Amino acid sequence: MARNAVQFQKGLSEAEFTRLYGTEQQCRAIVIAARWPEGFICPACGGRAHSVVRSRDLFQCTACRRQTSAIAGTIFASTKLPLRRWFRAMYHMTQSQQGISSLALGRRFGVTQTTAWKAKHKLKQVMMARDAGKQLTGRVAIDDAYLGGERSGGQRGRGAPGKTPFVAAVETTPAGKPVRLKLSRVEGFSIKALSSFARRCLGADSTVVSDGLQCFAGVTDAGCTHQPMTNGRWSRGGAKAGLQVGQHGIGQHQGRHCRDVPIGQQQACASLSGRVSVSL
Repeated sequence: MARNAVQFQKGLSEAEFTRLYGTEQQCRAIVIAARWPEGFICPACGGRAHSVVRSRDLFQCTACRRQTSAIAGTIFASTKLPLRRWFRAMYHMTQSQQGISSLALGRRFGVTQTTAWKAKHKLKQVMMARDAGKQLTGRVAIDDAYLGGERSGGQRGRGAPGKTPFVAAVETTPAGKPVRLKLSRVEGFSIKALSSFARRCLGADSTVVSDGLQCFAGVTDAGCTHQPMTNGRWSRGGAKAGLQVGQHGIGQHQGRHCRDVPIGQQQACASLSGRVSVSL
């Protein structure tokens, strides 16, 4: 049996991570290169000539004498955590589907759970901002999902109280292997809601594969082609397997308030996608 290319993709080992990002100097050099790819530019006057205040790790513009920190204006601004710990947090958050709790992160780094939670929350926010404008393209498998458990004596299934509806969409290869994932909360499973989701998250040339739920026809309003699979191929094919991955990501956030989930989803999306990086 052929191996799943996503499941068995080459990862970044602990040893290799330490070699690339193990020191404060290495991490700082990466931040500087990401912020000023063509060399330092003064944010005040645009000058390039500068000196380095080594005692405070600041860049001082020769023209206007303004001092600038490499981490000012980034998620690392005003942090007391060393950059190498931030980079290590990114590594742990994106190397498994389950991610890592703020309590475990705090224990690994020797900081309080509150400090670890704040760092983790910032990284999730960046993941959300980075992926917000990226649309899924090509072949996209889509399914409905819910956040929230069964209430005692309550209604079960679609429309049950206490459940928040989500759309799980997976960009796949032609063979149905998952490539990228998007999880998005919707008002309900209506044609109008799915039309809005498609305009926001799907490319106009996408071919959307679904289980035939009526509301999914709304994706055609965004220029997508809808391909319902109602004869059993949906449950047997790779599309359903890819969406089970997405619903697993939603399942990690059971019990949280629905307003907190969009940020939390990004960790699942990043760790389950084949392309993981964090913008500075």
